[in-house]
Amino acid sequence: MTFKTKTIIVTGAGGGMGKATVESLLEEGANVIGCDLNVAALSELEDNPRFQAVAGDLLDEAAVQHIFEEAKRKFGSVDGLANVHGIAQSATPIEECSLSEYRKIIDVNMTSIFLTCREAAKYMKGQGSGKIVNIGSVSVTRPRPGLQAYVASKGAVESFTKALALELAPHHVTANVLHPGPADTSMLGEFTAEGGSVDDTKKEVFESSVPLGRLLQPADIAKSVKYLLSDSAEMITGAVLHVDGGRNI
Repeated sequence: MTFKTKTIIVTGAGGGMGKATVESLLEEGANVIGCDLNVAALSELEDNPRFQAVAGDLLDEAAVQHIFEEAKRKFGSVDGLANVHGIAQSATPIEECSLSEYRKIIDVNMTSIFLTCREAAKYMKGQGSGKIVNIGSVSVTRPRPGLQAYVASKGAVESFTKALALELAPHHVTANVLHPGPADTSMLGEFTAEGGSVDDTKKEVFESSVPLGRLLQPADIAKSVKYLLSDSAEMITGAVLHVDGGRNI
């Protein structure tokens, strides 16, 4: 599974899953553009000549365009896009979820993916190849109470990715969605209801729901994203891959 000469853009690169994805791709020889609002967590990778961090708001069209322009300028192509960014929703009864909070979750988790995929299509269609991986959530298949806005946003990611896969197939561009299960990252604690215990929620709500008996690690997700971006997945498009320890069953 080689990525030599391939250039991959990874969003949410400063988070647990995102950084693990960046590191995994660099190990395989890829050129990587790591994007996040704050790229301080990526400073240790700055000495790698095949890596560049780009700070930017993925809801800003000009910022998204700049990210892709930088990839093209520095490495000569855009061969893959891994959208690993996203935000959680604190478990909240529907009547207590404000319109502004709902809109924020939809925008960050879905509208930003529309913008990055739209930009990726311009480059990938022109070169007649490319791979897109969008991160969804097992909650689309197995929802939890109080996460209605979050589940809606990730359900939209799945539907959008399938539609995109069909549209881009004639150009030999693939698009797949990966639904992670509960992962041992800082984001998992953000699903805790206001006033609840983060540690108890992780252990009693999430870890106990995984048939394989443990929370996922960022590396579990990174390895699967890397596979979907690789030539080994050449004929996989419009697929939904659950990497969740059996949580979706």
